[in-house]
Amino acid sequence: MPGIRVTSPARTWFDLGGVLPLPALVAAGDWLVSAHGRSFGYPRQALVALNELQDFVAELRGVPGIRTARIAVGLLRSGVDSPQESYLRLMLQKNGLPEFRPSCPLLDGAGRPVVWADLGCPEFRTCVEYDGEHHLTREQQLRDHNRDLLVRELGWHQVKVSSGDMQRGSSWVAAKVARGLKLGGWIPEG
Repeated sequence: MPGIRVTSPARTWFDLGGVLPLPALVAAGDWLVSAHGRSFGYPRQALVALNELQDFVAELRGVPGIRTARIAVGLLRSGVDSPQESYLRLMLQKNGLPEFRPSCPLLDGAGRPVVWADLGCPEFRTCVEYDGEHHLTREQQLRDHNRDLLVRELGWHQVKVSSGDMQRGSSWVAAKVARGLKLGGWIPEG
């Protein structure tokens, strides 16, 4: 609007670092930089590209909150669809599990994406789905059952995480996901 000064998405995100805990700042940043063009739904464009946000933070000097912003910007990933997916990804990372990619395509034998997992670790053919409340509708359950079958047919190990799992804490969630990773050949260090 003419005459009204506003901040950029990057600056607004940085300013939120003064009031949000790190996981919430990462979730907000994931939303800002999230972009994808999957074979279903609407394509999503980032409000600010991840590399632009990284450059913005790198240029800041001597500003309160810069340490938190530098940590957070290193944890951001594009392709995240919900704050819960961000929190889930951070839980897995915090517990030393391999990196999971948001909006990870599961490919058929011809290299075409058949399923897009919330989070995926292609190296160990393990995907994680966060099942929020919308997964309780009859229509969504039908889609989920078909999707689950496709995931198995593609040879992936699927782990579903619910809000109840998240409430039990990061150790619980990580142990549950680790079981799927082990089925895919992952051997924990130590």
